[in-house]
Amino acid sequence: MAKLTIPAQELMYSGHAACPGCAAALAMRLVLKGLGPRTVVSIPACCWTVIATPYPTNALGVSVFDNPIESTGASLSGLRAAADALGYKDFHVVGFAGDGGTADIGLQALSGMLERRTNAIYVMYDNEGYMNTGVQRSGATPQGAWTTTTPVEGTSRGKPEAKKDIMGLVLAHRPTYAATLNPAFPEDFVRKVEKARDLTGSRFLHVFTPCPPGWKYSSEESIKLGRLATDSGIFPLFEAENGKVRITRKGGALKPVDEYIHAQGRFRHFTPEDIQAFQAEVRLAWERLLRLEKESL
Repeated sequence: MAKLTIPAQELMYSGHAACPGCAAALAMRLVLKGLGPRTVVSIPACCWTVIATPYPTNALGVSVFDNPIESTGASLSGLRAAADALGYKDFHVVGFAGDGGTADIGLQALSGMLERRTNAIYVMYDNEGYMNTGVQRSGATPQGAWTTTTPVEGTSRGKPEAKKDIMGLVLAHRPTYAATLNPAFPEDFVRKVEKARDLTGSRFLHVFTPCPPGWKYSSEESIKLGRLATDSGIFPLFEAENGKVRITRKGGALKPVDEYIHAQGRFRHFTPEDIQAFQAEVRLAWERLLRLEKESL
């Protein structure tokens, strides 16, 4: 009999309201497999409040706390203090927030949680936009991408600003543990969740979650896009523990970004020159990460 590499227990129920192909739904499923049932998940206003908790239902087999979009970090600090006061042992306090509610609206609360060294896990699922409210741009939207607030018409060519480096911001706070995760690589994903679970202090998990309606691709392509994003260096997989950085997936030479770009309608307007510029930025970021890993050894 084959040995399971991922826990078999399911703590997410069928019948939830996620879109077909939603990688954020798979991310939640894998997070809960790694954490187990003694978990409370604090969720701000985002796709996941619609997916899991429209009153009076709950698609998760753990306790859920709904919080305002800007306050996930503060919510985690409060829930941790309550759990400690009640004497709960081996009880995991987790935030599960989108990129808009983390890198933008919730950045102040996240920074405060990290500064306080709150003993909790903050998960940012990154679908690179405000998808729940109509595909508006966020700080995590890639440069040049179409959204409803960065249209491609007239002189507008998509989002003019670069994607915000949320991991750089988090690492500047020196958390106990921080890592990037991708549900297209489930073994690496669950291993990192389990590692975060067994540590104490502030932990941050940045999860790549392709979004079919927001990125304009066919729903069965989510895992393919996830693998392309990592293997082309657009979303590298790495972890940082006590200041030491380690890349957890290296596959030799990076794949060109072309296939990833051409698979999504939000980049349909890209010219060969746009793709070349995108490729150059990805290569620079990958080289910086390689240097960071080498310097932290």
